[in-house]
Amino acid sequence: MTKGQPGRQDGRVTDDDENRPPGPGGSPLTGHLQRLLRRVRAFDLRRPVVWNGLLTTFWVMFAVLDFTSGGWRTVAADPRAPEPLVLLTSLAFSVPLLWRRTHPLAVLAFMTPFALVNVWTGAVVQAAHLQDIAVFNIALRLSMRTLAWAGALVAAPLVIGMLRFPHTWDLLFVPHLWAFALSSLLGIVVRTRKEYTAALVDRAHRLELERDQQARLAAAAERTRIAREMHDIIGHNLSVITGLADGGAYAAAKSPDRAAQALEAIGATSRQALTELRRLLGVLRDHPAEADRAPQPTLDDMDALLTGVRTAGLPVRLRVHGSPPTPPPTAGRQLTVYRVVQEALTNTLKHGGTAPPLTAEVTLTYRATELEALITDTGTSGGGPEGGGQGITGMRERASLYDGTLEAGPLPQKSASAAGWRVRLRLPLEDTLS
Repeated sequence: MTKGQPGRQDGRVTDDDENRPPGPGGSPLTGHLQRLLRRVRAFDLRRPVVWNGLLTTFWVMFAVLDFTSGGWRTVAADPRAPEPLVLLTSLAFSVPLLWRRTHPLAVLAFMTPFALVNVWTGAVVQAAHLQDIAVFNIALRLSMRTLAWAGALVAAPLVIGMLRFPHTWDLLFVPHLWAFALSSLLGIVVRTRKEYTAALVDRAHRLELERDQQARLAAAAERTRIAREMHDIIGHNLSVITGLADGGAYAAAKSPDRAAQALEAIGATSRQALTELRRLLGVLRDHPAEADRAPQPTLDDMDALLTGVRTAGLPVRLRVHGSPPTPPPTAGRQLTVYRVVQEALTNTLKHGGTAPPLTAEVTLTYRATELEALITDTGTSGGGPEGGGQGITGMRERASLYDGTLEAGPLPQKSASAAGWRVRLRLPLEDTLS
């Protein structure tokens, strides 16, 4: 709840609560009454013992005043009832109200013998109606079965009183019956409203927790996505740069022109990597409206990727079987294929070994329901240990985003000297998903 909102759980009432204008259709009088009720509830929440004491004192004074003024005789069935007994009965109806909240049924049970004495002697003091305060608290805090027992405790002395003074049934039984019914209904209404409000507060709290949890999950997923993109960008470009640097160092002594070409390729690859990193980090740093929103790589960029790999010294061949569907795969699926091919070739550059000839082949196969990418090489350990590192894990995570599968492992050896590594990606096409 925001500042100044009524009904806060800590019971505080602020200046905003006091100065808030009445709602639509409300009058200044109802606004003042609502603010007064909020102040009373707030005081009750802060100091319940003081509030209980004040109310109990008020009702004790009412009972004593009814006795001292002789008002009880105006409605008594027998005005000659002993005055000490009348005073004791009045106090017995009022003093126990101090415990009306914590033990309402016990308070009503304590009053019942005095209610019987009240009607048996014919005094019929007005303080007997204070039983309805205990009834209200029973309806507010206890079960309906307990409320039924409370009705029996209230009705039993009244029935006995009617039998003793039959001519007073309309003065004795009917008012107490109506008072009991109204007190019970009021307690049930207040209880229902409190339970409904508590349910709304609990639901709002759970929704807030769910919102925070969803935000944390979204942030974690975004961090994973960014880490995966940075791994692919940096890993691939550094592998290309390493291959170019090794080749340039080898050619520097025999062919300076080849070394110069390698240095130019290193510079171009470095600039490309920096551009991609700036774009990725700019989305995090800049305002969304100001971030660079260059498109992500697609299958159309595959030739440029393979050209960079060939420049780094890895001969790679591209085969395409079938025709791209219409409409083409979504941008997310094309990016997944691109990154898997990029990561597989990066692993070949890093782990393929130095024993010639080291070559690679990329085969894209379009089928009616899926797109398959097969990347193979002739390296001695092209992908590293099965499942090891973050590269293969990242490729599997990308494939799982679109219900695809990824297999990575060594090629079946046809001879003792043969070796190689294979990565196979199967990705369902979007128009085949339900």
